[in-house]
Amino acid sequence: MKTYCSPAGRYSSKQGQLPPDFWSNVAFKTGYSAKGKRYAQLTGCIRPEKLSRLNPGDGGGQYDSSGGAGGLGNPQGSVCLGYKHYVELVEPSDKRACIKCCDDPADCPLNKGQHSAHCLASKERLVDFIVDTQGCPAVIKGNYFNCG
Repeated sequence: MKTYCSPAGRYSSKQGQLPPDFWSNVAFKTGYSAKGKRYAQLTGCIRPEKLSRLNPGDGGGQYDSSGGAGGLGNPQGSVCLGYKHYVELVEPSDKRACIKCCDDPADCPLNKGQHSAHCLASKERLVDFIVDTQGCPAVIKGNYFNCG
């Protein structure tokens, strides 16, 4: 597994680097939840055509540290450095993305507009998991600058 960061957030040559103009408009916010737990988030607009791994017509997907098979993350073992949990959505067709890193899992919800899905984990085993269907604004409140 390889992480990709904006030039300013990259701290290791082992990480991939997003093009400097990948985010067309982005808001950074950090603070404390009602329970006093830390969080940090990015919300905003992206240019999916700047990254060859993204299909600009794709509706997107969710990454997180606590979902997936056995609650081990999507992708398994993924983390937001310095925090206990994270949730991230990348929505190329809406030119929108968001990520929130949290100490309290309740601040990084995985169940907004949820529906159950079944995924074939192996020839013998189906895995149930929850996927978000409402997108960034429902999962992470923030500024999305009328992306698109």
